[in-house]
Order: sequence, then structure tokens, then C-alpha cells
Amino acid sequence: MALARISLRNYRCFATKQEIELCPITVILGKNNSGKSALVRAPMVMATGIRSNFSLPLDLVQFGEDAPEFIDLVHQRLELSSISVGLDLVGSEGQLYALKATIQNVVEWNTQRIRDWSLHCGTQSATYEWFTGLDSEGSEQHPYRRPNNVAEPVWLELKGLLPTALPGDDGVGWYDPERIRSAFDVIRYLGPFRAKPRRLVRLPAREPEQNEFGSRTEEILIYDHVRRKGLLIKQINQYLRDQLPVWELEVRSQLDGYAVGLRSRTNPELWVPATDSGTGIAQLLPFLVRRAQDEVNPPGQDVLEVIEEPELHLHPSAQSVLADLYIRAIRNERVRFLVETHSETFLLRLRRRVAEGKLNADKIAFYFIDSDGESSTVKKINIDEFGNVDYWPKGIFEENFEEVRALAEAQEDRMDDAR
Repeated sequence: MALARISLRNYRCFATKQEIELCPITVILGKNNSGKSALVRAPMVMATGIRSNFSLPLDLVQFGEDAPEFIDLVHQRLELSSISVGLDLVGSEGQLYALKATIQNVVEWNTQRIRDWSLHCGTQSATYEWFTGLDSEGSEQHPYRRPNNVAEPVWLELKGLLPTALPGDDGVGWYDPERIRSAFDVIRYLGPFRAKPRRLVRLPAREPEQNEFGSRTEEILIYDHVRRKGLLIKQINQYLRDQLPVWELEVRSQLDGYAVGLRSRTNPELWVPATDSGTGIAQLLPFLVRRAQDEVNPPGQDVLEVIEEPELHLHPSAQSVLADLYIRAIRNERVRFLVETHSETFLLRLRRRVAEGKLNADKIAFYFIDSDGESSTVKKINIDEFGNVDYWPKGIFEENFEEVRALAEAQEDRMDDAR
């Protein structure tokens, strides 16, 4: 089941309802502090309510030591307020599940309750409202009422955003929370602050999993070199051939460990550790490793990969390569990307591929986030079959033009003064 659409209201910097449709490549852009990170991380937050056996609507503890409090998710951090979410999920047989929930903060109990909940699937639906007068602190089941039956409450046990069962005949034959949980997207996340390579790494006992900082990259490559005969490394070197024609990635044994570096294709004796090969390569490697992993071992579940600022420390030519890598990756229909970026080059490469007929316009979506200082709004930028956009936000990526114009004016003024 794939997350097709997400809507949010009163969430972080978004006071009014905002909605985005998730395409194979969805790109979020906007100025600093406008809410881009809050938006791209929202599917991760919602996943804690889908994949949960906890009684709270959102199991934020899953984020570890730096987990936010619920109040951190509420617009303007108002303690007595709530957030509203909507999730459209496409099932394995093409059925659409539309889930909506309003999560209310209950200050006196230091907890949250789902105030309004509804689920629609084809002609089937169920809707409930929290019956506040009958609920009590610490209870495992909570009283709700159907909108057309105010007098008689029904009791629901909730795990995250999903009831364990619907009462009576409400969910017979169509409601299965475990099916929804098990089929929801696998959410991957790679943040903007990626770890520097290490000079020496030991062989891990088991196959490592990447983290948000990309700090397991060397371990993954070393495990691949020793246990998998370098399948990932061979794939990565195919990616690198155009960008680094005289270099290739290689793992070498060093004393009691291993090191990742670059070997010269023209002089095989020349090998440079990744720690000494430049920041750009180190920043690019986590992306290359992930793409190679998906090609060598395609995922068996739907994946939504969330990436913040993939262009960090990369030359514009490498930013273009990233865009092409994502285009290549979505050939596997199970993998999709939600990207937050400041890179004009990245966006232009996507538009160019549409114009060239190498990428269908309906495979990508651009969203611009604007802020007035109090609240943010999301607007979709539509792209036609020739790569044209229906509008472009004022002041975005105009800096180069303005600098060139100011340079020309300054040169002209100085020449006039010299005459």
C-alpha cells in the first residue's frame, strides 16, 4: 500500500489545511525557515501512528533521544489545541483508503486522544467522534459516538491512529488494521547533516542498515566487499564513471580493519582514502550506496525515501547526476522520493528530462512553501509535457540574475566615471 496523499492542518507552521500528492519524485522548495523540513518529515511522523502498538495516536518515542513532544507538532505550540491529518493510501489491489483524524492534546491527563476519526474505502465508511464525558484517564478503551447516533456510545481500543476493530457491523468484510499497518510505506530518511567518512572501519558482524546521517556507509561497503563480492561497489562505479572517469571506488584492508577510498584507473597503485578525497564524494556516497542497494536487491515493499538537501557540498554537475539517479530509480515502481532542495540545477535537470521525453511530467511534482512569518502555505507548481511550469514563485532562484545585473550596472557606472 502506498501513501498517495497527505493533508495537514494546525501542524507546525501550517495553520490552515495544506495538501500534497506524492508522485514518484516529489520536490519541496522554498526559502529558509518556511516549513520545508516540517513538511517532508511529516510522513515519518504519521508512520509512527500507523506502525504502532501503542495507545497514543502518535508514538513519537520512535524518534529516539531527540523525539519531539506532541506540543512541538502543534501550530504555535498551543497546549489546548489539536492537529488534523489526512492520509490517502492505495492498497495492493488498487483500493483507496482515505483516513482522517484530529488529534487533541489533553493537558490535564498529559496525553492525547483522537477527537474525530473517519475511514472511507469505496462504498464503505466509518466515522466516530470522541465522547468526552464518559472517558477517563488511563483507560484502554475510549467512548465514541457515531454522528447519526448521539445518545449511544461505542467503545474503541486504538493503537496509534487505527482502532483494533470497529464495533458491530461497521467494519465487517473491509476493515483490517493489520493489513494497513503491514502494507504502509517503508519510510527511509537521509538528513542534511551527513557524517564524514572514517579512516579505518572494522568488518561488521551483520549487514548494516543506513541511518539518517549516512554514517553506516563505510560499513555497508566493507560488508559488501567481504561478504557480497563487491556487488554494490561495481554498481556504484558505473554511476561514477561519467563524473570521475579516472577514479573508481575500492575497499582495501588496512591493519586490523578496512578503508574505503578511490583508486586511479590509470595508475592502479594510486589509492586515496575517502577521508582525503574531498567533501563532495563523501556527501555523495550515501546516495550512491542506497541506489546501488535498490538495484542489486530491489525492495519488496513500497518505499518512500525522504531526503533533505541532497545537493549539499556538491558541484552543480553532480547535482544533475543526482536528479538522473532518481529518475533511474523510479523505474522500480515501489520506490518514490520526497526531496527538499535549494538546488536550481536539480530542478532544471528534471524539467530538461521531461522536455526530452525521457521522463513523464506526471512522474514529478514541485511544491513551493511560502510563509508570512506567522503561517505557511503550500502551492503546487504544475509542469507540462515540455517541462514548462505554470508559474514560478517570485524571488526563487533569481539571485544569479540579480547578481549579474548588479555586476553589469557597477561595471557601467565605473566606466562612466572613468570617461
